[in-house]
Amino acid sequence: MRIAAQLYTVRTFLKTPEEISESMKKVKQMGYKAVQASGVGPIGYAEFKALADQEGLTICATHIGYDELLNDMDGVIQKHQAWNCKYVGLGGLPQQYRESSAGYAAFAKQATEFGRQLKSAGLQFIYHNHDFEFAKYDGKTGMEILMETSDPDAVDFEIDVYWVQAGGADPIEWIRKMDGRMKVVHFKDMIVTPERKQRFAEIGEGNMNFQGIIQACQEIGVEWAAVEQDDCYERNPFESLEISFNNLAKLGVNA
Repeated sequence: MRIAAQLYTVRTFLKTPEEISESMKKVKQMGYKAVQASGVGPIGYAEFKALADQEGLTICATHIGYDELLNDMDGVIQKHQAWNCKYVGLGGLPQQYRESSAGYAAFAKQATEFGRQLKSAGLQFIYHNHDFEFAKYDGKTGMEILMETSDPDAVDFEIDVYWVQAGGADPIEWIRKMDGRMKVVHFKDMIVTPERKQRFAEIGEGNMNFQGIIQACQEIGVEWAAVEQDDCYERNPFESLEISFNNLAKLGVNA
């Protein structure tokens, strides 16, 4: 398993091609050798690939919009093939599917269709969770419905360990459940403030069992662990990415 920087972490520094270039340099200087493309401002996909190549950074996965998958699948395929990027990620469930078991099942059918189209082009659809998928409908969580009603040959998952924990579930258990259906995982840590608020934290600085999480990922053959921190609070997000990188190295996970 190799680590990548999820660029969404530094999204406020990705609004122009010049900012993107500078941010990619900083990420590479920390030691990262790969990125997940998400939260990147307007830039042509060929130009973005050139900036990544300039720094020797692999584009290992993406997060793209649901509308893009629905209305411009040819463009999605063309972009990912140009980037030599196999994993096409959807960052969350569209609002219209979140209210019922029927909604989750309908999305699973749509995701299967996306996945089959992408697979025919040599790509792989991956779905990234938050906490709301762990609400129960007729005795099953939304995540269980997505897993059970989507085609396992077409739909893979990208477990976000923080959001699983926030949803009241066990990240290690859910990683193991994804055996055969997950090659990209999202790593972020969780702390609790004295006011009992859950907060995002740099990996190794929070309370989550990252030794167990890493072991479970290795057991099922995860290829990429994307380091993400949605909000960095008091720290600059580049500093947060670097702390996570260094702490992962101490845990035996390297770029």
